[in-house]
Formats: sequence, C-alpha cells, structure tokens
Amino acid sequence: MSTQRVFVARLAGCAVFDPAGDRVGKVRDVVVVYRSTAAPRVIGLVIEIPGRRQVFLSIGRVTSIRAGQVISTGLINVRRFQPRHGEVRVLAEFLGRRVRLIDGSETATVEDAAIEQDRHGEWAITQLFLRKPKTNPSPFAKGPTAFAAWNEVAELRMPGESQSAEQLVASYSEMHAADLATSLLDLPQQRRIEVVGELPDERLADALEEMPEDDQVGIIDRLGDERAADVLDEMEPDDAADLLAQLPPERLEHLLALMEPEEAADVRTLLRYGPDTAGGLMTTEPIILSADATVAEALALIRRHELHPALAAAVFVTLPPFETPTGRLLGVVHFQRMLRYPPHERLGAILDDSLEPVSVGASAEEVARMLASYDLVSLPVIDGAHRLVGAISVDDVLDYLLPDDWRTAAHPSESPKGGA
Repeated sequence: MSTQRVFVARLAGCAVFDPAGDRVGKVRDVVVVYRSTAAPRVIGLVIEIPGRRQVFLSIGRVTSIRAGQVISTGLINVRRFQPRHGEVRVLAEFLGRRVRLIDGSETATVEDAAIEQDRHGEWAITQLFLRKPKTNPSPFAKGPTAFAAWNEVAELRMPGESQSAEQLVASYSEMHAADLATSLLDLPQQRRIEVVGELPDERLADALEEMPEDDQVGIIDRLGDERAADVLDEMEPDDAADLLAQLPPERLEHLLALMEPEEAADVRTLLRYGPDTAGGLMTTEPIILSADATVAEALALIRRHELHPALAAAVFVTLPPFETPTGRLLGVVHFQRMLRYPPHERLGAILDDSLEPVSVGASAEEVARMLASYDLVSLPVIDGAHRLVGAISVDDVLDYLLPDDWRTAAHPSESPKGGA
C-alpha cells in the first residue's frame, strides 16, 4: 500500500476511486477504536456514495492514500453506516477534545489528528495538532499551536464523550450545503441540536433548505422563536414558506410576526397558494429590470454570488413597479442572449416576448411539461392582470415531483461497483 502521514481534516471530502479509476464516493470521516496501551487504531473510513448514503469502507480495502484521493479495492458494502459500540468518528466525535500534556506543562484542544500506517500494515493515530490556551487577552487572538505524539498526551474526557460543538462546526465550514445537511442528519439527535446551536444563521438556513421537511421541522421545533425567525429570514422565501406550512397555525403566525417585515411579506404571499401549484413552488425574488436597463446592468445583477444558478439564467422585463407583484410583464432576456450583445444595448431591444408565462394556479405537472418542452430552467409566473409575481425554476419542480426521501435514498443503478 502506498501511504503517508495524512491529517484527517484534510482527508475529509477527498474522492474515493476503484482500481479502474472510477469514482465511487468521497471521504466523510475516519473511524477508530481505542486501545489500552497504544494509539487508537483506524478500522475504516465513512464514505458518501451516490444518493448521499454514508457507508463504511474497511481500512483493509484501502490500497492507497495520496494527496486528494483514496484508492480502494472496489468492494464496498452499501449498507448505511451505523457506528458500533467502541467505535469513534474522528471528525464527528474526536476533534475538539481537550488533552493534557503528560509533562504537566499545560492543556490543549485537539484541532486535527494524523493517521499513519506502520510496517505491519496497521493504521493508527500517530500525531495530534493541538491548540494551546491563548495568552493574549484580545478577543480575536488565538492560542499557540503545537504537534504532539499520541503517547505525549492524556485525554481530559473519557473515550466516547463528544467534542465541543464549536470545533465540529469549524470542521464543517467549507462543506457544500447539501453535504452539511447530510452530516447534521447523521449525528445523534442531541448532538445535532448542539451543533445547530453553534452554526451561523445563514449556514443553518442553507442546510435546512437541503433537508426533508420532517427534519426541518424537527430542528425548528428545538430552536427558540427568535433564533428560528432569524434562520427563516435567511432562507429562500419558497423554502421558508414550505417549512412554515408544516407548523401549527399559531406558531406559524408567531414566527412570521418575528421575521423581518419584507421577508415575512414574501412568505405570506407564497402561503396563499397551493403547495402543488406554480404559485406555491415559485420564488418571489427573480431578477426584474425595466426595458431601458442595459445588458451591463443585467449582467452585474446576475454575477451576485448569492443568486441561485437557475434564477441567474434569465432577466424578467416589466413595467414599473419592479418588485413583485410588478407592472405588466413584457418579456424575458436570457443570459446567453445577453452575451451576444454589447454592454450598452437596452434590454427592450433584445426581448424575447414569445415565451408563455404560467399562471399562479398552474399545476406542477403543467410547469414541468413547459420546462421540458422548451428546454428552459425557469419560467415567469403571472397573476390574472399579467403582473409578474415570481419565477419557478426546474429545481423547484423536481423537488416537488421526486419522492419525499430522494435526498437520502440511493438509486439501485447508482450503487458502486462490486458491492459486498
């Protein structure tokens, strides 16, 4: 086996390949077991396979660990990973624990752990990256760091006790929202609530948008009303409306009252429509401009990093006012069309007025047929007065049409090769 010292925090997210070079998943964690007289032994990896299913890959089936990738034998048991008694996940349960240097000098917090293979082929934790207490009183200062071998420290907690939620949140900082949602749902319930309490409102909102509705409600129910309202403010209006629709009417109204008035108004608008209609599935915040706006102005709005890719595919041109519900819808200018014209060109001159909008009462199936028929990623949604009230994108429709458990269920055709 080709090996080197590997730090677990850097291993997380690395691709896992079979011997033929086909990608079978990505690393989510490293599983170890404690030993009485030696460093914890690595028994395997938790990897995520298609369908966002997390499974166990025995370390004996890993043939190579190099920078940015793991090579396996290709034999993977696709049964969902469930930790057994005595097994510890390094990222989810170990990083963030406090240790004492055995020379008696001071205590420190584990920020990372290195695993390495010995001459007998056994993997173990060989080195820890530690953060010592800070010596500078500044609130922005951090303590000095140090490396220590496993036999140079002693834990201040019993094996199996969970790490600080703050440290686990730090390990999640660069995760994609969908991966963060999966990782949160894999935690025990009490641990999940601890981590949710440490997540910034915006990150928690992003993760909630990627969860099944039952799990969203379970988390919102455990938050205080003020925090829940702050998180709902950060969510896309259509996602916030879907979540609130699952709550008892009294709490729904209470949370709406605590939300920012502008955000709450958008959500109230969406709650008026049926969940299986274009009005119930749309977002109320598409890009809206006047016919006199230029291509340069439209492209500047599309470049906003927080804008959903499907909504960045087109600009909707209306009469004033330019916030939903707008004046009469005049047409659409697609992103690709804008690229063919100079920055000073007026949108009114390159308008596509042939695209038929959908009414707020149109069914999800009708919207899906229109998107598929005309190869579109979004459609304008209008009311009876031909005013633009929102836009519906292909991901909104897919989310409705797919089964409730599509986020966690692996499709048989997506299972990795050679499942054990």
